[in-house]
Amino acid sequence: MALMENISEVTEFILVGLTDALELQAPSFLIFTLIYFITLLGNLGMIVLILLDPRLHTPMYFFLSNLSLVDCVYASAVTPKVMVGFLTGDKIISYNECATQMFFFAAFATTENFLLASMAFDRHAAVCKPLHYTTTMTSTVCVLLVTGSYICGLLQTSIHVALTFHLSFCHSNVVNHFFCDLLPLLALSCSDIYTNEIVLFTLAACNVFFTLLVILTSYLFIFIAIVRMHSAEGRKKAFSTCASHLTTVSIFYGTIIFMYLQPSSSHSMNRDKISSVFYTVIIPMLNPLVYSLRNKDVKSALKKVVENSKLS
Repeated sequence: MALMENISEVTEFILVGLTDALELQAPSFLIFTLIYFITLLGNLGMIVLILLDPRLHTPMYFFLSNLSLVDCVYASAVTPKVMVGFLTGDKIISYNECATQMFFFAAFATTENFLLASMAFDRHAAVCKPLHYTTTMTSTVCVLLVTGSYICGLLQTSIHVALTFHLSFCHSNVVNHFFCDLLPLLALSCSDIYTNEIVLFTLAACNVFFTLLVILTSYLFIFIAIVRMHSAEGRKKAFSTCASHLTTVSIFYGTIIFMYLQPSSSHSMNRDKISSVFYTVIIPMLNPLVYSLRNKDVKSALKKVVENSKLS
């Protein structure tokens, strides 16, 4: 963050939060605490299961373990601060803390974007070219795809954060949101934000277009391959390997497109806050549930760990 020189008069921000109603503070704290606990338990549990069970040492689960790690990080960048706000009423966040929160959330959310595309490519290789799967999805290819996902997330977010925190915030330091997100901070600035909006929209549109192109193309070929299968059992198996990923993609991209790919004039901060809860808090909790509840290998691995723990 040393590159970001604070040229504004603001040294801290006040997060409006989700609600000012006193009677909702305690219930909201309990709900968010429960969701965060499930998020950490589900995602960290998924990572541990994949590490412990040799049957899960495959490209699909390598990507899934990284997806779980990403979900843990970007949920942890936002949710604990929201919980503190509900519990103590302290909604003040320092200038540097705000920049840090934005960086970690946006970097890992963007990384998830590219990870989902990598997982679609993996499913395409598994279903459409099963005989060549091991030579296509080598460990080197998997590492390169995951590393590239992280690099894209970190680089693009560095641009957004640097541009945002070189703006002046001289009129107000009250952020109409529950965390330091790009759009509410741009709305708060008294500088010309035209460049920021162009960069935000361009990078977001390119990311979504490229990753969705990879995902949709992959699933187009997967669908064609499934239709051509003569065995009903084969079609069922092929579909089941893709259903969890399709569910995650639909939830993630639906929310992102709604939030970031529309003109600033059509944004409603109160509506955006509700949408933000979905992709900052709910999606990281849902991902491990979606993959574990529909996946026989994961359920088998969990059963094995439970049985071994009983024996010990």
